[in-house]
Amino acid sequence: MSDLFEASGLAASAPRPLADRMRPARLEDVVGQDHLLGPEGTLSRMLKTRTLGSLIFWGPPGTGKTTIARLLANETDLAFEQISAIFSGVADLKKVFEAARARRMGGRATLLFVDEIHRFNRAQQDSFLPVMEDGTITLVGATTENPSFELNAALLSRSHVMTFQSLPLEAIGLLLKRAEETEDRKLPLDDEARAVLMRMADGDGRSALTLAEDVWRASLDDEVFDADRLQEIVQRRAPIYDKSADGHYNLISALHKSVRGSDPDAALYWFCRMLDGGEDPMYLARRLIRMAVEDIGLADPNALVQANAARDAYQMLGSPEGELALAQCVIYLATAPKSNGAYVAYKAAMRDAKTSGSLLPPKHILNAPTKLMKQEGYGDGYQYDHDAPDGFSGQDYFPDTMGRKTYYKPPQRGFERELRKRLEYWTKLRTDRSS
Repeated sequence: MSDLFEASGLAASAPRPLADRMRPARLEDVVGQDHLLGPEGTLSRMLKTRTLGSLIFWGPPGTGKTTIARLLANETDLAFEQISAIFSGVADLKKVFEAARARRMGGRATLLFVDEIHRFNRAQQDSFLPVMEDGTITLVGATTENPSFELNAALLSRSHVMTFQSLPLEAIGLLLKRAEETEDRKLPLDDEARAVLMRMADGDGRSALTLAEDVWRASLDDEVFDADRLQEIVQRRAPIYDKSADGHYNLISALHKSVRGSDPDAALYWFCRMLDGGEDPMYLARRLIRMAVEDIGLADPNALVQANAARDAYQMLGSPEGELALAQCVIYLATAPKSNGAYVAYKAAMRDAKTSGSLLPPKHILNAPTKLMKQEGYGDGYQYDHDAPDGFSGQDYFPDTMGRKTYYKPPQRGFERELRKRLEYWTKLRTDRSS
């Protein structure tokens, strides 16, 4: 189980992918994770003190999680066991734990690497706790999902979360150079095509080496590919984007904040990233409607009209024609004047509504359809605003014991400039008539 090739009975000479053949044999050969393995890196410090605890490796695929786990076992002289939560169940875990206990009786501890650990359910995750606490295993779990959402609090409290970063272009470039040394031949790419291949890898070292291997397979002697030919050969790798996971929430957050920040270019980029990743356009339409009311509101009342119209246009046209209507809405919202005045007012009013109890409206604004209600003072003293000067009576409509509140405070932006003038005028009338 510790070596996939040994476990499957493959001979050492069996064909192996380039990415596997180039797996680093030393921690110092790992690229792109200097914040963990550099001189002052977290893992480097742990190794210096020889006090390796249980760890959760969180980060995108192809960033070295499995490799580093294996090398940590070598550095600390721990037996290395590897399982995948996708293929393993309770019976497999029991076997691994029993083997680790036997190993411990013989004086050697075990580093258990669990790939895709977030795939285990709550009960399976809990089963790790006793063997972690008594030192039977040092757990290293790898996940591409946010541990805060996917792992039990008890498991997280016994582990140190290490965040892995997508490999920068410099690290991808270094991997390609090493690949050329390993294969003893240059990649048949011109400079532009090489740069395109590096970007195609999307921060994934394994993907970069797989793309390089595809290029070598497709090339003939003395052939050099340009960027267009490269894309024809390898077919562009699908973007890393899981609609149910962190990528989804990160990108919609980027889109929303770009709109809020009045940056139409960035907003369009994140919008297109989500579409390219396979996001449901109707989800994006719903989020645009939310942006229209949360971040623009009454500064431009037409924003909500535009957002609803874009949704309707997409429903009418479908994809891809309808996506242009959504893109137009993104630009409109990003360039509209911004205000969260209505949003803030709503939240403030809701807080008071939840905490003020069951206060009744003042009697003068209650209808009195019966004689008894009239005798109780319902409707007594109500002033019909249309009959008042300026169409404004200035009466108080809050509960008698609550007093006036001011929730809505429009800023001096967009249409809300006019609303502010109206409110200030009505406030003056109310003050004058109450004095």
